[in-house]
Amino acid sequence: MVGGSPLPLAVSMGEPAGIGTEVLLKCYQALRKPAAGGRIPFFLIDDPARVARITREAHLDFHVASIERPADTAEAFAEALPVLPLSGIDPAPLMAVEAGKPSPATADAVTGSIRRAVELALAGEAGGVVTLPIQKSALQDANFPYPGHTEYLGALTKGAPWPEGEPRGPVMMLAAGDFRTVPVTVHVPLRSVAEQLGTDTIIRIARVTANSLRHDFGVAHPRIAVAGLNPHAGEDGHLGTEDRDVIGPAIAALRDAGIDAHGPHPADTMFHEEARQHYDAALAMYHDQALIPIKTVAFHQAVNVTIGLPIVRTSPDHGTGLAIAGKGVARPDSTLNAILMASRMAESRRRVLA
Repeated sequence: MVGGSPLPLAVSMGEPAGIGTEVLLKCYQALRKPAAGGRIPFFLIDDPARVARITREAHLDFHVASIERPADTAEAFAEALPVLPLSGIDPAPLMAVEAGKPSPATADAVTGSIRRAVELALAGEAGGVVTLPIQKSALQDANFPYPGHTEYLGALTKGAPWPEGEPRGPVMMLAAGDFRTVPVTVHVPLRSVAEQLGTDTIIRIARVTANSLRHDFGVAHPRIAVAGLNPHAGEDGHLGTEDRDVIGPAIAALRDAGIDAHGPHPADTMFHEEARQHYDAALAMYHDQALIPIKTVAFHQAVNVTIGLPIVRTSPDHGTGLAIAGKGVARPDSTLNAILMASRMAESRRRVLA
């Protein structure tokens, strides 16, 4: 907190050829006037000249303000979108970007923006980080060594202090209101999921989830529903043994440790409205098992959250939208929700961990 006001959120630039800047401008337009709960200030880490050009081309009725430090955000926010310039980055590749056409030439700027946002959050100058979508193929063509944001954020925060004995992320969560899903395995082929599942891994991710529910979402007594891997949760070994031999023991260990975990449940009956009333987060065994339900129910509202980090991090739950970039039609809902959720999570952490 600075002078009684919340710290501003740091927003990383994402893929400059995608819809990230466009939707953030729409979010600023929606948030620059204080709501009943007060203003939620944020700043973008980018090239101010590039952002100003996009603002003019979109015929928006506000300006861009280049700021020197995050603390300048509050004063600038009412009249202009605050942009913190990228230091040590050649702006020429950014200014040459064409909508819908990503280039490895901008990789240093994209990753530098993420890195700077994390540094500011760790230093207590930003209340949290909101990351706009990246184009992984463009970064990997520039030899970026991480599969995506989640792994990169884990590496950037690896050396930061963490409570002794507490489980640590990074762990992916998708959230839309009170509907939250967490995949145990993420970016792995489906044929490799069973061999990567382990009782200890499930326990660790469930513990990270329970801690996050308490600290980030204010859930005093977290309830975690655990999905089975196989149809009908394995039918007691007749349709696969992982549910009985790997997932079941993890649930028993969690319950012994005082965590309200239950299952394994058949995944096909876990996500309807009535079932969701019985848990605060669903632990799924693989990527699509976690993401399909929440994207079906709340595609435009869902937010990607990285839990188990020493900083708050959220992101819109959609990609770079290259096919519609520059056309002015991209919806800002998910990015707006990511900003609002990051603000609430930062306040919850401040209150719970004070």
